[in-house]
Amino acid sequence: MHLTPPAAPRRVPCPTCRRPALFAPDNPWRPFCSARCRGVDLGAWADERYRVAAPPGREDDDDLPEDARPAPDAR
Repeated sequence: MHLTPPAAPRRVPCPTCRRPALFAPDNPWRPFCSARCRGVDLGAWADERYRVAAPPGREDDDDLPEDARPAPDAR
């Protein structure tokens, strides 16, 4: 029987500091290199420094809360 040696653990750049980070179940902060980098990233999301692009809403969009809907045209 021919056994294949285990693959070397994959390393990826940490999204926060760009240092190599172990991308494996052994790393509890994956894909980050540390708890600090993970917390910095979470803080950036909480401060709204990261945003997910979305198409502009429509006037007839019923999913918008009442106070977020555009005012009807006064004709």
